Amino acid sequence: MAIRRIVLHPDPILKEKAKTVTKFNERLHKLLDDMAETMYDAPGVGLAAPQVGISKRVIVLDDGNGLIEVVNPELSDLEGEELGPEGCLSIPGLQGDVRRALRLKVKGQDRYGEPFEMEAEGFLARIFQHEVDHLNGVLFTDVAERVYEIGEKEEDGS
Repeated sequence: MAIRRIVLHPDPILKEKAKTVTKFNERLHKLLDDMAETMYDAPGVGLAAPQVGISKRVIVLDDGNGLIEVVNPELSDLEGEELGPEGCLSIPGLQGDVRRALRLKVKGQDRYGEPFEMEAEGFLARIFQHEVDHLNGVLFTDVAERVYEIGEKEEDGS
């Protein structure tokens, strides 16, 4: 395992649609392992492969309940809505208020190519939406209702 360099905005890979994974091999396993180590080291709660310079549909996340790896994730059955703060390891120093679904279903594959489904709600659902956006070339700053420097929201009383 190794900590990889996190790609920073405005690197063009962050605006590209990532490619579907078709080979489930040791290279993919190393990428997943490195992404998890990089995410925890940052520290962050999610990381998409484009954020480490790899245009593949791969995400890792941990809302505090353990590591989740998803290859070729697809979101469906989005329900509810909540406006909440988000940040991004690729855009240090900024946060934004982003409207996200409260509940959703995730379909994808594990590191061995086996299909799986799960449901997510609350903070975990927000992380999934943020990371899948990365795979589609969308940054939180593209969808935020308001973007501000970290600490600014508390200081201005809003």
